[in-house]
Amino acid sequence: MIGSGIFVSPSGLLLRTGSVGISFVVWTACGLLSLCGALAYAELGTMNTSSGAEYAYFMDAFGAPPAFLFSWVSTLVLKPSQMAIICLSFAQYTVEAFTVDCEPPDQVVKIVALLAIVLILLINCYSVNLATGVQNAFTAAKLMAILVVIIGGSYKLIQGNTQHLQTAFDTIDGSTINIGRLATAFYTGLWAYDGWNNLNYVTEEIKNPSKNLPRSIMIGIPLVTLCYALINVSYLAVMSPSEMIESEAVAVTFGNRILGVMAWLMPLSVAISTFGSANGTLFAAGRLCFAASREGHLLDCLSYVHVRRFTPAPGLIFHSLVAGAMVLSGNIDSLIDFFSFTAWIFYGGSMVALLVMRRTRPNHPRPYKCPLIIPVLVLVISAYLIVAPIIDKPQIEYLYAAGFIGAGMLVYLPFVKFGYVPKFMGGYRRRYTENKDSSMKID
Repeated sequence: MIGSGIFVSPSGLLLRTGSVGISFVVWTACGLLSLCGALAYAELGTMNTSSGAEYAYFMDAFGAPPAFLFSWVSTLVLKPSQMAIICLSFAQYTVEAFTVDCEPPDQVVKIVALLAIVLILLINCYSVNLATGVQNAFTAAKLMAILVVIIGGSYKLIQGNTQHLQTAFDTIDGSTINIGRLATAFYTGLWAYDGWNNLNYVTEEIKNPSKNLPRSIMIGIPLVTLCYALINVSYLAVMSPSEMIESEAVAVTFGNRILGVMAWLMPLSVAISTFGSANGTLFAAGRLCFAASREGHLLDCLSYVHVRRFTPAPGLIFHSLVAGAMVLSGNIDSLIDFFSFTAWIFYGGSMVALLVMRRTRPNHPRPYKCPLIIPVLVLVISAYLIVAPIIDKPQIEYLYAAGFIGAGMLVYLPFVKFGYVPKFMGGYRRRYTENKDSSMKID
């Protein structure tokens, strides 16, 4: 979960809320919403321990068409855009360490982001143990970096730099908030928490998921929420709200003011954090691709698993290629809004899936069962996050998102529902069909 968000989002969230106090309320609310969503997903994940998360739950609750739409959008848009945003943030902070007196060149930033994608791809293709080992090591490193920020902020607070917290609910430059801006503020905050559902993509690979999935959620998300609150307090002990809004890299500004000659540690820390987050994103994305392809909803070759390493290499490569294309053509801010709007359509859909299966499968084994109010609350909030920005400030990106989801049905009906195979793929599909019962599905 901890990636680029907490080092990128605070300035944008302050700008959209117009108040330090309201921004803290939004940060906390985003943590609570993520926790509620993850607890609902824990019930779904312990009911169906197949990899794929939303894809598997939509198949159970609604059948093939909605599941296909999710795999269509997630494979081509959601997971690659998430990977692209994180790797661009990684590159931005990495290059920043070497360009103190000028803006990092866009071409260099994109080249570094592409190299990061290639390196993460190689790690995940090599072995599951290496990928999880990298994840554990970088998680420990990022928590140490967060500790440095919190200690630095605490030192400034002890010195008496509390003026920006004493007037927390004063507006910044007379700005006001409305329902639309509040929803986009949630987009910014929720981006920092995104990843709360990643474990559900790899449920098949978790030991004892009925216990470890809910346990990891109940420990991890409150810990992240506490870290984010303390980091924001630390930022405000060193910078004014206006300075935070003007800063393009809040963590770098913080480091320049408090670490002196060791200021280079902040870009390095953010790079470590974002690299670990990108590794986790690709780890989950490959499993979604594998699960959807296994059901015949994507190209068969994407369901292949390496015969010795047991990694879904084709799915990982495919996601990396799409993410690389987004890096070359993308913009971080627009990608975040587009990602958040589209993602919450499917998060809300998962809450509907849980409610439907409470009715259609009342006796199905549920090793973990969350209170009914949780999925209802998350569903209502997700509906607000989808509708409010459209009402307040319609943007063409929202139309693109809706159009792309609808276009999925134009692919589903001929190629999945009716099984049409283009002539140029016929030979390949026959060869695969003849050998699909073999253990040698890839190499």
